[in-house]
Amino acid sequence: MLTGMSRKSHSAAPRPALIEVHVEQIEQLFNSIDPSPFHARDLDPQADEYIAGCARDLPRELPLALVIHMDQAPEPDLKLSQVEGAIRSHFRTSAVAARGQLRDLFRRGRISLLIGVTFLSLSIALSEFSLSWLPSGSPGEILRESLLIGGWVAMWRPLEIYLYDWWPVRDERRVLERLAQMSVRIEGSAG
Repeated sequence: MLTGMSRKSHSAAPRPALIEVHVEQIEQLFNSIDPSPFHARDLDPQADEYIAGCARDLPRELPLALVIHMDQAPEPDLKLSQVEGAIRSHFRTSAVAARGQLRDLFRRGRISLLIGVTFLSLSIALSEFSLSWLPSGSPGEILRESLLIGGWVAMWRPLEIYLYDWWPVRDERRVLERLAQMSVRIEGSAG
C-alpha cells in the first residue's frame, strides 16, 4: 500500500523540500506490468501522480528530495543509485514528453492561426463583396453579419491555444524537470 506525505523544510540555508512516501517494498513504487529492467521501469501511475502533485504544491525555488520509507529492506542487489536513477529517468522521460506536447501544441496553434486568419479574411471579403449583390435589408444584413461572426469564430481555437492552453503544459514540464533532478533517500521501517 502506498501512502505519503509532503512537507517543506525550513531553515536559513535552502534545504530541499521533502516529498515522503511509505511503501512496504520498493517494487510498489514501480509499474508492475512494465516488463522493462528495473532501472528503466515506469513509476506506478498512483506513485507518479502523488509525487508530481506534491511537487506542484511545494515552493518552486527549493530543490526537491524524495524520502522513501519502507517496511521491508530492499533486495540486497538493489542499490539506492538504481532506485534514484529509475525515478529520475521516469521523470526525465515525462519532461521530454511534455516538451514534445508543448511543441505539438504550438505547431497546431500555428496551423490553426493560418486557417483562422485565412477564413476570417475570406469572410470579411465575402461580407464586403455581398454589399454589391445582396439587397439591403434584414436578410442581407443577417448574411453579412453571419459571415463576419463565422470568421471571428474561426479564430477561437488559435486564440485559445496562444492565450490559455500552452502555459499549463509548460508548468507541468517545469515540475517534471525539477523531479528529474531530485535526490532520493530510502529509510527503514516507518512505524
